Amino acid sequence: MNLQRRITVSFTHRLVFTEDAFSPENPALLDVLQPGPDGAARVLAFIDTHVARHWPDLPARLRALEAAGGGRMKLIGRVQPVVGGEMCKNDRDAVYRALDRIHRAGIDRHSYMLVVGGGAVLDCIGLAAALAHRGVRLVRLPTTTLAQADSGVGVKNAINGFGEKNFLGTFAVPWAVINDRRFLTTLPDAQWRDGFSEAVKVALLKDAALFERIERQAAAVRARDMDRSLPIIERSAMLHLEHIAGGGDPFEMTTARPLDFGHWAAHRIETLSDHRLSHGHAVAIGLALDVTYSHRAGLLPAAAANRILACLEALGFELYDPALEETDALMQGLESFRAHLGGELTITLLGDIGRPVEVHRIDTALMADSAAALARRAAGAVPASR
Repeated sequence: MNLQRRITVSFTHRLVFTEDAFSPENPALLDVLQPGPDGAARVLAFIDTHVARHWPDLPARLRALEAAGGGRMKLIGRVQPVVGGEMCKNDRDAVYRALDRIHRAGIDRHSYMLVVGGGAVLDCIGLAAALAHRGVRLVRLPTTTLAQADSGVGVKNAINGFGEKNFLGTFAVPWAVINDRRFLTTLPDAQWRDGFSEAVKVALLKDAALFERIERQAAAVRARDMDRSLPIIERSAMLHLEHIAGGGDPFEMTTARPLDFGHWAAHRIETLSDHRLSHGHAVAIGLALDVTYSHRAGLLPAAAANRILACLEALGFELYDPALEETDALMQGLESFRAHLGGELTITLLGDIGRPVEVHRIDTALMADSAAALARRAAGAVPASR
């Protein structure tokens, strides 16, 4: 006997844009929670230590929201601090510490975990939530432009392992994502800038008009003009969500990873720099490298390539790093990228702005030449794309 049955599972992804989510007058958080058996939604909260330094009153404000909620939310224990940044993703014990707290708090699959922080902390605590009881409801409150524009909206959770980026992880749809613009006001300039590399990425893939907006408003974004910047972040988040929900492959079961355009190199550059480079900065360099290669391979017109590079530079990104000179080590990123999914190598490049192209072979000599071209551009010698 040989039986086959197709299993279809439906998920709801909730994305909320708001300001001051912990105000007692703001129902955004309470509205995404469903009552528990005793009427109150049980919530175990975690906060990024970097966020806590800028917002030391968050635990008290969360308690005030609990009190104002009329019994809709019950906080379990104290708010748990989690060391922020890539250190969290390089520390497997951080996941086990979170799991220990979940166990001791009696959190079950009808309870909630609330995590407030940047992308690394969202990844780390998201992995713990996905592992505990095979899945606890997770509410993400991303606090960086990068997490609000991209990673916080996604369905991936992972930490680094065995020298590889995101080697240990899961796919799990968050119960809800709440983008609170208030947290963006205290970001250092570099962290503010980081999210816009991901906005450029998704615009190049899916929305030429968004790229043109970023291109026109790059100076305003760099100057942190919130009225100009917030619509870009929100549009980026919506494009990422639309792809995940409607692209047909949310858990990456095929060999294609279009939303990881520029990321094969970005992940490798992060590792080669010993995480001196932030993820957003590495993505900007990865985009520049693949854009330059797309042109030199005869896919992308020179004018479009130079517009993209100029836009990234106008946002404040340096498009060269010495890690690009470690050619052999850099090219190992292609195999790591392929091995992450298995099957045939599939890399997204560009045929034009808003028109992605998938290729299954990379000319490593031409890619090395593209990296050298970025070095010459950074030195002011010749354009990377000609």
